[in-house]
Amino acid sequence: MQTLGELRQHAGSQTRSVKQEVRDNLVRKLQSGERLFPGIIGYDETVIPQLVNAILSRHNFILLGLRGQAKSRILRALTDLLDEQIPVVPGCEIHDDPLNPICGACRARVAAEGDRMPIAWLPREARFVEKLATPDVTIADMVGDIDPIKAAQAGLNLADELTMHYGLLPRANRGIFAINELPDLAGKIQVGLFNILQEGDVQIKGYPIRLRLDLMLVFTANPEDYTARGKIITPLKDRIGSEIRTHYPVSRPNAVAITAQEAWTDRTGLKVEIPQFVREVVEEVAFQARSDRKIDKRSGVSQRLPITTLELVTSNAERRALASREKIVAPRVGDLYAALPSITGKFELEYEGELRGAEQVARDLIRASVGAVFSQSFDGVDTKKVVEWFDLGGSLPLSDTTSAEDVISLTRGVQGLRELAEHAGVAPGAAAPVVAAAIDFVLEGLCAQKKISRSDERGYMAGGEPAARRPVRREETMDEEIRMPGGKKKYYN
Repeated sequence: MQTLGELRQHAGSQTRSVKQEVRDNLVRKLQSGERLFPGIIGYDETVIPQLVNAILSRHNFILLGLRGQAKSRILRALTDLLDEQIPVVPGCEIHDDPLNPICGACRARVAAEGDRMPIAWLPREARFVEKLATPDVTIADMVGDIDPIKAAQAGLNLADELTMHYGLLPRANRGIFAINELPDLAGKIQVGLFNILQEGDVQIKGYPIRLRLDLMLVFTANPEDYTARGKIITPLKDRIGSEIRTHYPVSRPNAVAITAQEAWTDRTGLKVEIPQFVREVVEEVAFQARSDRKIDKRSGVSQRLPITTLELVTSNAERRALASREKIVAPRVGDLYAALPSITGKFELEYEGELRGAEQVARDLIRASVGAVFSQSFDGVDTKKVVEWFDLGGSLPLSDTTSAEDVISLTRGVQGLRELAEHAGVAPGAAAPVVAAAIDFVLEGLCAQKKISRSDERGYMAGGEPAARRPVRREETMDEEIRMPGGKKKYYN
């Protein structure tokens, strides 16, 4: 269809609002059994049902959750519920409906050209407008303003509708308008959203020209922002139809699936094989961090932590493979220590954590994560033979740069170690880098259980964890007394 007349013959005079359009397409997907929101993992029983209910109710809604909980990704996925394309008046800044125009210029054009007026088609991707709320956003940015230059050039009165410069809200007409981090929006700007949420119209610069926009408004917010940087004013919260809480993955398999989907681990020229136990240890770091009392739970620990950590772990393995001329990149558990830069920046520390230091807290998290995964994988498995080998004076000078062939060669005489590596999931005939990764997992697991020890200089040896890297126990913190501000005493080792 190329003209308004053809459109009228095909569609009659019936038009749908954006919310009705999204609802209709959602109903069709539900009836056909089509998967909703592909790529969103772990929300099938929690967030997605609430989201579906909000859409079926034609609500504007807000996603409330800590950082790294896929809030923005969910909003962008809403475009899949829009029609593939819709007819618009060509050249109109607010994508006016040819069958029901709301701006004066489009009404005048329809009246003048009638059924001969050409129409254009707007794809669904162009109907999603996203704005990150910042304190410097003005009401003119959101709604619009008077353009005196346009008025002077056209010889129009400033009160004429044709002198308006449209803001983001009018330009999102007949689409979805998303505001990220809503509490960061200044209170007076939030007030400017009242009319569009309740009555569906906006007023520009105080002139009696109202545009009845067709919009679906969606928001995101972090609960911590309510007090840290700003807040959502109560009248605005009252006008938002649904408040939907997001959350971090509740199970390790879901977390592994998310990271596998998001992390960049394909490397040019080399085959990458990431053992399952490495993926699980990486995810367990995030789980341990979210429950650690030294880390601020109000700030949260983003799912970006395991994503970027797995990428650095893979890169460290790639560096080792390139130096050793290996064809397969097989990350090891020990590579997590090379990924400390991706861990330390992903959490905020409490006072106790500040005393210990971000890097040491991260090392403790890695050690605890290895221990948790190892204990689960080797529950009931006898590891005495390997431990006895070290107790009898054995040592292994291994590091994260040791090639796979050297790891296998140096550990060949450790009785029972290869059997434990096979128990970790190494298939018979597996490539040397994969076998080396399993051996490394066993050794790191025994270290985490304090059955053997490891140092960066000497490798693996007998005994518990070296004193220099053992977490300081409360009874050991009385060695040195220091004075804190205010005259308080603090004992620190």
